[in-house]
Amino acid sequence: PAWIKETLNDKRAKMNPALPAIENPRYGYWAPYVTKVGNKYRMYYSIVVDEPIVGTDFTYSWSERAFIGLAESDDLATNVWVDKGMVVCSEPDGVKPYSYTGARNWENAYFKFNAIDPTMIITPEGEHHLIYGSWHSGIAALKLNPATGKPDKLETLTDYGTRIASRHPSSRWQASEGAEIIYNPDTQYYYLFLAYDGLDVPYNTRVCRSKSITGPFVGINGANVTNGADCWPMLTHPYGFNGHTGWVGFSHCSVFQNPDTKQWFYASQARLPKDVPGINASNALMMGHVREIQWTEDGWPVVAPERYAGVPATTITEASFIGSWEQITMNYQYGVIQKSMTIYLTADKKVSGGVTGTWSYDSTAKTLTVNGIKCKVSDAWDWESATRKVTLTYSGLTGAGVPIWGKKIN
Repeated sequence: PAWIKETLNDKRAKMNPALPAIENPRYGYWAPYVTKVGNKYRMYYSIVVDEPIVGTDFTYSWSERAFIGLAESDDLATNVWVDKGMVVCSEPDGVKPYSYTGARNWENAYFKFNAIDPTMIITPEGEHHLIYGSWHSGIAALKLNPATGKPDKLETLTDYGTRIASRHPSSRWQASEGAEIIYNPDTQYYYLFLAYDGLDVPYNTRVCRSKSITGPFVGINGANVTNGADCWPMLTHPYGFNGHTGWVGFSHCSVFQNPDTKQWFYASQARLPKDVPGINASNALMMGHVREIQWTEDGWPVVAPERYAGVPATTITEASFIGSWEQITMNYQYGVIQKSMTIYLTADKKVSGGVTGTWSYDSTAKTLTVNGIKCKVSDAWDWESATRKVTLTYSGLTGAGVPIWGKKIN
């Protein structure tokens, strides 16, 4: 849109010292978010200006600001969108300079909030908030005017939003992005999902929650993520069941609920690992995954081990669990694929094989307890089996927020 170049150069002219206009900016496009408000569809889109702030060499300059804009449509099928202009942009706060020497150091990032990766929520009270940000300083919440879908003013830095999540309280090197936010009326919490680390392999998903849209958002371990702390629990991580290369780059999610069945779902990108034989640039291809979310008794989401396939629900009894399983403990390791081990659940309620202990099943809550870890159970589709078939899976969290995934194989 024409307003991006105009706004960019207007802001450059007002900098101290003033900077010359960029005549032919290069643009990059990222992570739009679409939602329905009344009878309109609103699309919040991200456009980055892929130019150095000064000079022509990124060795000595941070890249120019990013913009989040708004477009509206009456009907998605028409693909006709009316652009409504800027919602927010990356704005400097004067803490860091826009030029530097030596290796790029994210701790010296120039802009406070990086204006990409928007998501939006309407609170039970009817307030509209844009949640955005990536790497620079963390994730921000920006209150919007419901009628316009935009903030009422952008006059001072405080008008650009309030930080609601960060990995580090003072550093601008965050390694987090791709926020998603939902409100679960059953638990009465807001849940903030975050993508951590590099998106090619180590990408993993975290979640924290709050009673207030502006925080504080707190992890399962009680850590205050709004003030600055690593977020737990982790929900996804690079992993692999037997019979498959595994999936990596597995994060940057959208979370939504089926209004009829009330099921919750997690949708995200995922990639194959690097150098898969016979697949050129295997790790470069992003694929869409959709998985079911279930909720633990203490109100935390867990993501299903297998992609959703609409498998009909069956009557699950204690006898259903007796047999061989693959279990993955998703210990956090940067860029490492967590592989499954074989375990056995036997009729005497014992666990043997890769781990040992005991198990039990609560049929009312559809909860399998394996060595003290309560896991949500679901009918599933075994995507890794040479002849695909229905199976059972379980997904739970340790007390520290580490995911445990299981899949029955025999």
